[in-house]
Amino acid sequence: MVFRKSRNWKTTVARIVGHVLYEKGVIAEDKLIETSRADLVAGYVGQTAEKTRKVLESALGGILFVDEAYTLAGGGQNDFGKEAIDEILKFMEDHRSNIMIIFAGYTNDMEKFLETNPGLRSRIPNKFDFEDYTVDEMVQIGLFSLKKQQYHVNPSSYADLLKNNLSKDNDNSNGRWVRNLNDKIIKKQAVRAALTDSYSEEDLINIIDADLDAVRL
Repeated sequence: MVFRKSRNWKTTVARIVGHVLYEKGVIAEDKLIETSRADLVAGYVGQTAEKTRKVLESALGGILFVDEAYTLAGGGQNDFGKEAIDEILKFMEDHRSNIMIIFAGYTNDMEKFLETNPGLRSRIPNKFDFEDYTVDEMVQIGLFSLKKQQYHVNPSSYADLLKNNLSKDNDNSNGRWVRNLNDKIIKKQAVRAALTDSYSEEDLINIIDADLDAVRL
């Protein structure tokens, strides 16, 4: 199974899929093991297969969720990621009745990933495409996140900043992009408050337009 053009809740969706499959008796355990390239690929010849196999064995009976799976195929001819892919394919075939593997990543990258090995596409029959958030949805996510952290900000000014920066940035990480933007705003707000001779409790939670302008692209 492949998730493509994934939003930041792809892991949550994978868990829901796993729970449903467990309830239906398709998998033996309501278990999801999340992994990535760092957990699968070693630095020396011959170590990657063993490292990958241990991760695969830990997911037997449930689901292995490989996030940013395309990174396994992005290191060139001398990279050990291909060894990990080969091991995964072999394990999928040998234990096809006792494990499900979900690969996740951005659409274009995942298409390239599926082309790296002839056996990949044929063994992954199910694909789910998640559409990107709209700009308005990203504004709402950002405002909700700041409110959850008890910060106050002018919604109109925040929306203007987000739309401006998004139009000048080619980052397509969606929710992560919003989180990074908020982190930058909070840091600017904290520095401003710290440099103030005297500040009130409200100064610590109010984000003003100057804080927003400080991160404008």
